[in-house]
Parts: sequence; C-alpha cells; structure tokens
Amino acid sequence: MSDRTAGTPARPRHAADRLEAAVAATESVACVGLDPRPELIPPALRRAALDRHGDGAEAVAEAFLAFNLGILDAVAGRCPVVKPQVACYEAYGAAGWRTLEATVAAAGARGLQVIVDGKRNDIGSTATHYAQAAFGGAPGLDGARLPGLGGDWLTVNGYLGGDAIDPFLGDAADAAAGGHGIFVLVRTSNPSAADLQDRVTDTGTVADAMAELVTTWGRGRVGSCGLSAVGAVVGATWPDQARELRGRMPDAWFLVPGYGAQGGSAADAVAGARPSGPAGLLVNSSRQILAAWQHDDEADWVGSARRALDAMNADLGTALAGR
Repeated sequence: MSDRTAGTPARPRHAADRLEAAVAATESVACVGLDPRPELIPPALRRAALDRHGDGAEAVAEAFLAFNLGILDAVAGRCPVVKPQVACYEAYGAAGWRTLEATVAAAGARGLQVIVDGKRNDIGSTATHYAQAAFGGAPGLDGARLPGLGGDWLTVNGYLGGDAIDPFLGDAADAAAGGHGIFVLVRTSNPSAADLQDRVTDTGTVADAMAELVTTWGRGRVGSCGLSAVGAVVGATWPDQARELRGRMPDAWFLVPGYGAQGGSAADAVAGARPSGPAGLLVNSSRQILAAWQHDDEADWVGSARRALDAMNADLGTALAGR
C-alpha cells in the first residue's frame, strides 16, 4: 500500500482512467463510504458541536464535517475513492447539504476520487437537473454555467431506460472526453433484490437485461485503461451473479457494496473482477471504517479508521491474489 507522494503524473481527463490511476497509486480497490450518522460520531466531536449549537441540524452538520475531515485524513493515500451517501446529508436540510459540499471538496483536495451516491433518476428533463447537481452545468440567469457538487461519479437508477440515462452521459464531446462517470444499479446487495432483479425474461434475468444496457451505454466511453465511464453496482452478497454479470459487462467498473457488515466476504467482493488487466472493481465499506473507534480506541478515532482500512486492504489484496 502506497501513500501519495509529490510529483505524481498529471491527472487523467477520463473518469475511468482517473479511477484506475488512483487504484494503481494506492494499490487498493477499497472505497470508503462516508455515511455519517449521529451514533457514529466520537463523543468529543459530539460534545463540541452540542456546546456550540445545541441539539439541532447545525450541530449535526458540524459534527459530521469534523468527522469526515478526520476520516479523509485517515484514508487519503490508502484508498482510491470515497463515496458519500447523499441521504445521510439531505436528512439535515441545508446544513447537511453544506457539509456534503465541503466533504466532496475536501476529498478532492486530498487526491481522492468521489462517487456521489444518490441513486438518482427521473424523466429526462429532471435527470438533467440531477446531473447538473452532481457534475455542474446548471444555467444561471445570464448564461453562466454553474458548478455542482464536483463529484467524479454518480450512482443512478437505470430502470427508466436510455432517455433518462442520456442526461448523465452528456453530449458527444462529453462522452468522448469521459470527464465524469456513472454507476448504474444492476444487482444490489439488499436481501430482497431478488424480488425484481432475478425475475426471468426471454433473454435472462432483469439484472442481465440491465447489464446489457450498461454495456450498450458504455460503448464509445472507454478510457485508455480499457474501462468505461458507465459502471455497474453489483453487490458482494451475490458472488455467483457477479461472475456471470462480468461476462455481460467486460469493460465496466463494478461498485461492490455488501462487504463486511452486510455479510459479503473478501472473496465474494472480488468475484466480479476482470480476468485480465485492471480488476475493474471497487469494494465499498462504510461502518467497518467509520465505526472502528467503537471497537478500538475512542481517543484515536482517526487512527482506528486508518487501521481498519489497512486491514480491509490486506483482506481484499489476499482475495485478489488468490483468484
């Protein structure tokens, strides 16, 4: 595992290439989920925020930001990417959104790629606004194009079909440049995913059909690393399906939830790795990193998070080497 050093190569323009460069630099396929909740905040941070604001949204938002900044310091250089779950911030209104904005900016400043986990979509005109919120480009009143959150990737729901995906992919110039990417829900990690995703159609399951759409949407959006700016969410809790889905999406990045607290092992989590070239996957962990201080050292919660990530990296590295 390598810490970031000065003099690193210029940042690639294509989102898939940036991600692969970050994986190579950190020697890690871990993604740290930034999903703060009040019960995960160390007591010292909680007391400080309560003393300043009383018990309200501003106190929660301040504590979340202080916690996130410490976690970012712990993981920078040890993993390629972080994934803030938008709902954790939206629950606290404007104060929470400000914390989300500050968190995304702080992650980028530390050299981390950012997946904005919003699972967005709607009809095309509304999808355009969701894309603008994540990546920028909303129109001002006098022709300006306004910045968005500044994420590198966004999770989206593809079940509205192609016309609702197009706004997230941008115009032809954006597609060729691949400046940002999306992860489309294909096989999620929750227990009842089978209710819909395993239903059989004439050509396979619903998840299979979505996987083939991901491949279609990704054509023409492949970076020099051989991976596309259209990726797929494929849960660690379904390793057999992950292997099969990799055959349908050979060039897609897999975002893999479900490792650790949700029951997926390291071997399960890397089941969908590509058979050659870059592994093409990112394994997410949230609670295992954020709550590490509860089982380790409350006073050194930053160090606890760092040690938990180091253990995760070792676990995933062993699983990848043993494939």
